[in-house]
Amino acid sequence: MHDRTSQALPTLPSREHDSHKGSFGRVLLVGGSRGMAGSISLSGMATLRSGAGLVTVATPRCVQPTVASFSPNYMTVALWDDEIDGTLSARADEVVVELASKVDVVAIGPGIGRASPAMYLVERLYQQLPCPMVVDADGLNALAELPKALNRPAGPRILTPHPGEYARLMQTTAGTSDASRVKAAVAMAERDPAGQTVVVLKGAGTVVADSQQYAVNATGNPGMATGGSGDVLTGIVAAMLAQGLEAWPAARLAVHVHGLAGDLAADKLGQVSLVASDLLDYLPAAFQSLASE
Repeated sequence: MHDRTSQALPTLPSREHDSHKGSFGRVLLVGGSRGMAGSISLSGMATLRSGAGLVTVATPRCVQPTVASFSPNYMTVALWDDEIDGTLSARADEVVVELASKVDVVAIGPGIGRASPAMYLVERLYQQLPCPMVVDADGLNALAELPKALNRPAGPRILTPHPGEYARLMQTTAGTSDASRVKAAVAMAERDPAGQTVVVLKGAGTVVADSQQYAVNATGNPGMATGGSGDVLTGIVAAMLAQGLEAWPAARLAVHVHGLAGDLAADKLGQVSLVASDLLDYLPAAFQSLASE
């Protein structure tokens, strides 16, 4: 039975006085390509702003200097790339798998492109990596080309499609009403017979669903309909997982905080001028607001 959740908004565990950076999780983000360095950079910084302890961004070597220059707060790894199109090459595969074996959470997709090696890497990690994994953007487009992969996740998975990505993944539209969007999100989650998949169907009233429950988010505004906003959400979700939340509460809290940061930004800047990097600036206030409730 699929019920709208009546649970209170999830909360992060309290931070003990003797905590260290390892206490709040290690996250690996994989993405970026020539011309798309900003996507994974936004995700990396959002992961840090949302409380993860250690963040590594693995990206093609042609854009690694650009990604590293976005912030000194995360680590970067330069991956083998295709010299012609600036996307990941097949030589990057084993490097990423090794990096993924040493972290608590992996997020993949922002800016990664649709070249065959990147698509194969997404499939491999999705079906072999036991730790929680967030899949967004071209990571979702890779799964759309390999639909049977949705049935075989190796661990907890959070998928964050917008309606277009949902249509490619499921070969049908999600609809526009709350009821149809809830039904669509649950249907995607049910593709996983093990019940390890949570779907975040983005849009006005973002739906968070697994095979048993769903919630329709109430925060956010039209100013957030701008490139890069979803990349920020990817980082927030990854950080919630890194700090110990399971997939359902991690996704639900992340979506709420993402929208709340957007609302706080719009209050100060207006909806028209809001850009994705503004969300990073208002994430601290969003988390402080939650702590004061």
